[in-house]
Amino acid sequence: MSRPSVSEVSAFVADLVAYRKFGAGDLSELMSRKADLLERIAAESPGDPAKAEIAAEARAYADRLRGE
Repeated sequence: MSRPSVSEVSAFVADLVAYRKFGAGDLSELMSRKADLLERIAAESPGDPAKAEIAAEARAYADRLRGE
């Protein structure tokens, strides 16, 4: 698992803005992407429990939105 690239984060932010401004896209899919990005960031910092906790909370929220 590698740290997200700037272009991946930028694409996520652009899609999130489109969702918020125009209702374009699927919130559960966006939150799943967010969780993926945060998990990858946390994986690059194994000594930082705060990053792991934030990633876990994001994944739990994404899973709730998907009904899992």
